[in-house]
Amino acid sequence: MKQQVLIIRGGETFNNYEDYISYLKNRDISLDKLKIKKGWKNRIESDLGEEFEVFLPEMPNRRNARYLEWKIWFEKIISILDDNLILLGSSLGGIFLAKYLSENKISKKIKAVILVAAPFDDSNNEESLIDFKLPASLSNFSKQCESIYLIQSKDDTLVSFDQVEKYKELLPKAKIIIFEDRGHFSQENFPEIVDLIKEI
Repeated sequence: MKQQVLIIRGGETFNNYEDYISYLKNRDISLDKLKIKKGWKNRIESDLGEEFEVFLPEMPNRRNARYLEWKIWFEKIISILDDNLILLGSSLGGIFLAKYLSENKISKKIKAVILVAAPFDDSNNEESLIDFKLPASLSNFSKQCESIYLIQSKDDTLVSFDQVEKYKELLPKAKIIIFEDRGHFSQENFPEIVDLIKEI
């Protein structure tokens, strides 16, 4: 049986619909931004090899994300996956997994959760987290999975480095992997995460 890996990508949040419309009107756009991106999330299955099965679902309305919509969709996806899952959340997808697993009992056995550049709160971040904000305790999260990995780069301009330290306070058993110069991990290849998943 193949090892299943579910990846929840990031998105953007806005305090209200007017802020979202303003963003759409004022956002700079270029032909480069319209090209198909060949990032590490899109190629991770081929990098991992035949022993792995990777799922990369489109979450509802990633441009104006709402937690309840993501929760409904995530529960539908989880219900059809196998036990011993590896969950990977990148950026907003990371805080989504932390919040969901802290507030809900998941029906599947989780082998590991990997949070990549996940915001912890919206201090020092440009974007409000609205309904993605974490509860006061993450103990239910840590009880539901064998291992937790926190991955952050010191030069990330979207999610400040202190965010990973806040996670570590509430998740003392989590393993932290720090990079110096990966920004928000918008890269084509991510061999370190491929190696980590294979080790898990």
